[in-house]
Amino acid sequence: MREATKIIRSTLTRAAAGEPLHPGPVFAAPYHAPGDPSGIPYTYARSHNPTWTHLEKAIGQMESSEGYRATALVFASGMAACTAVFGAILRPGDVIVLPSNAYYAARVLAQEYFAHMGVQIRLAPTAGNAQTEHLDGAKLLWIETPSNPTMDVCDIAALSEAAHRAGALVAVDNTTPTPLGQLPLALGADFSVASDTKAMTGHSDILLGHVAVRDLELRQKIDQWRTLTGGVLGPMEAWLALRSIATLPLRLERSCQNAQRIAEFLITRPEVQQVLYPGLPSHPGHAIARRQMQYFGPVLSFILRDKTAAEAFLAQSKLFTDATSFGGVTSSAERRARWGGDQIADGFIRLSAGCEDIDDLLEDIAQALDATR
Repeated sequence: MREATKIIRSTLTRAAAGEPLHPGPVFAAPYHAPGDPSGIPYTYARSHNPTWTHLEKAIGQMESSEGYRATALVFASGMAACTAVFGAILRPGDVIVLPSNAYYAARVLAQEYFAHMGVQIRLAPTAGNAQTEHLDGAKLLWIETPSNPTMDVCDIAALSEAAHRAGALVAVDNTTPTPLGQLPLALGADFSVASDTKAMTGHSDILLGHVAVRDLELRQKIDQWRTLTGGVLGPMEAWLALRSIATLPLRLERSCQNAQRIAEFLITRPEVQQVLYPGLPSHPGHAIARRQMQYFGPVLSFILRDKTAAEAFLAQSKLFTDATSFGGVTSSAERRARWGGDQIADGFIRLSAGCEDIDDLLEDIAQALDATR
């Protein structure tokens, strides 16, 4: 089966007369577990849940490719998934190589917590595969491509090969593309990590993350971290995610098409100083993105002259909700510098293209930009 068919069918149960196509969530804390628990699939809900299992099989299938079968573990949020990789792998004295422009919360986690526990942090930009120069003696290389929010791109395959030569494991934050848009494990990474709160589930109503691996020993380490720390997903959230993932092929195709059209429109507007989107041929990482991505993603960024112009754009827009997340079926945007933490201009706007009619979105952007003059 082709990818879209596989994703949609993965959310269904095995066909049986009189049984529902989609089973309801299993709400349980303890399960009936007599005698030796080693042969019992479910014993206590902090370790496992049947609704998680269904979701993890669907995500694992998406993360798999020719030559390997991936397994996935779901978490209560994307940051819980990120923390699981850091916590399961890093020990005092270990070195992690992080993008200097990685997602802000991931950098804070490393700098404010793991660094104080004795983990050494090396920072380098995403663009130009700059992290390659910092791998000597590293335990973990953390990659984010496209980076959030600056949309820089690096070569996952080349960086993974260099990291493995240096003896380091490789984790990729794959939140923006989703596994349908980019397959880090197929490109050589050891961990594919994502906040599925975003485009993966796409309805802006669930907090969810996952870690996918090829190696079962690494899976066991991540599983043990989740069980011991308790950063687990509720069964209702898992069920809602299964409902949502079935529409991912439709949603992602539409939102990425919209993002491409919006980026192409923005570069024609005199009010816009710069557009950052890997789908544009002018983007420095476009050639790499074409090689390793199936979709360029629903997120783009652009820069207006200053804070006042950015806020005028957001206030005038009728179709772009001013919100700090992305990847939903409805379009959103925000002046990213209001949060601090990223080296970006005051007029920097991160925009997430939704699934609305593209002509409506372009008309709204045009009239909102007019208000910035």
